[in-house]
Amino acid sequence: MSYAGHQSSQSSVPAAAPTSSASAPAHGPAATGPRRTVELTGAQALSLLGGVSLGRIVFTQRALPAVRPVNHLLELGQIVIRTHQDSDLFAQARHHGDRGVVVAYQADDIDPLTHLGWSVVATGYCRPVTDPDALMRYQQLIRPWSDRVTDGAVRIRPHLVTGVRLTV
Repeated sequence: MSYAGHQSSQSSVPAAAPTSSASAPAHGPAATGPRRTVELTGAQALSLLGGVSLGRIVFTQRALPAVRPVNHLLELGQIVIRTHQDSDLFAQARHHGDRGVVVAYQADDIDPLTHLGWSVVATGYCRPVTDPDALMRYQQLIRPWSDRVTDGAVRIRPHLVTGVRLTV
């Protein structure tokens, strides 16, 4: 999601004085006119996902849904993220072995002013990356979201990929 220009609702900046609609500048969602949602094919959705590096992993933590922002890499149709080996996600992926654990991965690029852009969700099985050479390569290619040591990686093989484009 694009956060450029995002402001908290608790901002201390005073609100602008109301203006008539005739003199108001044309900006924001109203300026774009009616919007429509266009369904994307799985291939289109994966292509868009490969063009951004930030998304959100959705997994189960203590029997409840958990969501974490992470950086990713799309490689041969699979989503790779770095994580720490003591994370709940990594532990679950390791525990389920070759079967993997079901997760969802979501990424988007939506303009905060026009509300135009796209959103993609990939659902599939998450498995730990065990190849030392691959781990070393991912450490060079994927910049972690936080400053915490990310000594592991997981790979998500999507089984269901959906996406929408928000357009005028």
